[in-house]
Amino acid sequence: MKKYDCVAMGGTFDILHSGHMELLKKSFEIGKFVIIGISSDNFVKGKLKKKINNSFEVRKSNLVKIIGSEVGPSLYEITKLEDEFGPLMFSDRVDCMVASTETSYKGTKVNEIRTKMGLPTIDIVSVGLKLAQDGLPISSSRIRANEVDQTGNILKNKK
Repeated sequence: MKKYDCVAMGGTFDILHSGHMELLKKSFEIGKFVIIGISSDNFVKGKLKKKINNSFEVRKSNLVKIIGSEVGPSLYEITKLEDEFGPLMFSDRVDCMVASTETSYKGTKVNEIRTKMGLPTIDIVSVGLKLAQDGLPISSSRIRANEVDQTGNILKNKK
């Protein structure tokens, strides 16, 4: 039995790695329906000032493929994020947010804003960061820098 009717989660999802998989699996494990927000190209480059390898459409396509192969048939929708919170701020059907321990603090802000808007607060489920062999978190930026691969193995040919 799934605990929540609608779980929301989000990210850039530039280079999918085992940390992303932990978040996705937890979201689908506890939610009957999952809303996945993917940061738009403009939001990533402008407001977040992050470097990315893949366009929104490529990131979305990769995410759909990995959900199909790793999670299986599931009820979900993917939405484009143009801001930090997306549907968390206005959807009354969302009852839980899944985030990493690194970003779960944003749930407090979400609930403050939702309360001011007359929406119910949501539960925040925090998932621990997936660590690489060196004990540091796996991230798309570390993969881009050839420090680690998507599962956290240290790459010997670091640049």
